[in-house]
Amino acid sequence: MSAHAPMTRLTLRDLSAKKDAGEPIVMVTAYDYPSAQIVEEAGVDIVLVGDSAAMTVLGYDSTVPVTIDEMLMLTKAVRRGLTRPLLVGDLPFGSYEASDELALATAQGFIKEAGVDLVKIERGGTTVDRARALVNAGIPVVGHVGLTPQTATSLGGYRAQGRTAEAALTVIDDALALQDAGVSLLVIEAVPSEVTAALEPLLRIPVIGIGAGADADGQVLVFHDLLGIYAGGVAKFVKRYADVRGVSIAGVAAYADEVRGGEYPAPEHGYGMAEGEAARLQELLAAR
Repeated sequence: MSAHAPMTRLTLRDLSAKKDAGEPIVMVTAYDYPSAQIVEEAGVDIVLVGDSAAMTVLGYDSTVPVTIDEMLMLTKAVRRGLTRPLLVGDLPFGSYEASDELALATAQGFIKEAGVDLVKIERGGTTVDRARALVNAGIPVVGHVGLTPQTATSLGGYRAQGRTAEAALTVIDDALALQDAGVSLLVIEAVPSEVTAALEPLLRIPVIGIGAGADADGQVLVFHDLLGIYAGGVAKFVKRYADVRGVSIAGVAAYADEVRGGEYPAPEHGYGMAEGEAARLQELLAAR
């Protein structure tokens, strides 16, 4: 259902105001022009061109293989479909970790070429240094703690993080370090709701949860997951709001049946020649 939202571009100040007012922030992924148009019309606040596109759109088995060029192509398409929401570009694995200089060059590319409002990077640790360097260069940054898919192997796979007090403290410390580095927004993924509840009072910046309970300032889901487009497995926290894949398969199957049965195309699906032209065509062919 369309929210018929005003077309004025949202700002980071608007997000802070939503946090202060206790108004939930809506974030969703998008990966191309049509999906951008859909989420725009639906009235979401933030659109993330996530590296989840590696699996949902490009067919990789993880987020790791996706390249900068692939992410830029997708992000530019989304930018062309958006007016109101803030646009976040996900910096892919290997494009920012090695040095501040690498991180800055990659982030500048996403801003200059794809027109993103913010860039997102994962983890704490040395990523905090990368975040600080980007912020010092005037680039708004989204941090990401908890389950970080780019480094899921080192975390024991795609599983919830922070399930012990000590592990939860690590998640909280990463979040606080990123806040101190100046990030504008924080995504917290796949942690117990108690961790989010403990973290929220410690943060001034908006917190967007994904599988992190209801205490976050907002929520994010993957477009293909919430609409039932992606055929792969989904996490426990995903709720299906539609079965677009099922409807699409049924539609294509109906088309195939009608083609094979001679029902499509019907006369109303074709074009005709002007009066007398068909007969004249036959005359021209006969004269050859």
